[in-house]
Amino acid sequence: MEEKVTIEKTGWWKSFLKSEFFYHYKHNIPAIIGSILVVVAILVAVFGRFLAPQNPYDLTAISLADSYLPPVWLDGGKAGFILGSDEQGRDILSAIVYGSASSIMIGLVGMICSCAIGTTLGLLAGYFGGKVDAVIMRIADVQLSFPSMLIALFIMSVFGRGVGKLLIALTMVGWVTYARTVRGETLSVKKMEYVEAARTIGLPNRIIIIKHVLPNVINSIIVLATIQIGSFILTEATLSFLGVGVPITQPSLGLLVKTGFDVLFSGLWWASVFPGLYIMLIVFGINLLGDFLRDELNPNLK
Repeated sequence: MEEKVTIEKTGWWKSFLKSEFFYHYKHNIPAIIGSILVVVAILVAVFGRFLAPQNPYDLTAISLADSYLPPVWLDGGKAGFILGSDEQGRDILSAIVYGSASSIMIGLVGMICSCAIGTTLGLLAGYFGGKVDAVIMRIADVQLSFPSMLIALFIMSVFGRGVGKLLIALTMVGWVTYARTVRGETLSVKKMEYVEAARTIGLPNRIIIIKHVLPNVINSIIVLATIQIGSFILTEATLSFLGVGVPITQPSLGLLVKTGFDVLFSGLWWASVFPGLYIMLIVFGINLLGDFLRDELNPNLK
């Protein structure tokens, strides 16, 4: 029995390596670069704090005597502060490691919440139509008439700072994209013969939606979800930079950029430049991977 399971797993892996998807992937340099950047960012976020030179949020581990030290390769730099330090004497490299874990977690959880709500509403609107479709789409239209950042700023200004409140704000601005996309594809899928056949034999609507409609719109959801993670990381960084995102007591790449920006024109550029570059690399990698998935999973582009 165990040998059979092993053979099945090996067969699945071999079939994937021989698939058209993997063939296109290994010949797509931007996708490979994006994958490497994403994998490195995930590894840093998950395991980086175990290797970081310092815990920048442990008050007993930092000293004001080490504030604004330049990177190690500049005059005045110290070996324990490779990328320099900030105003509180925190090691920039360690702060980036801790901040990236928080930012990626917020982007990932926000995407999952937005995807779950938007996909559900999109399936309901597209499948049932009528008043259900009209109500959901009119709400989406009203929300799309306002910039997403403005809505997020309003929500955070009303409810205050905090990771939980930030996730609520991201979810409220992110569900619309899924709802409109899934609704449009559901309208096409529900006219297919196998869906009509499932209705004819009396299958419940929830079974038809889950087993016959959802699998046919999942490719678009994957593409949207991938790109949205990068978008949410940027949104979190922007809100934290503006002072309405993550509290100052918690790590965040956006807060690091804000802290360093206050002294950017005083010659202490490293406090904001390095966190900003890391945000750019993460989002750049996600977008490269997302572009490949969009081109590969969208049959209209083939």
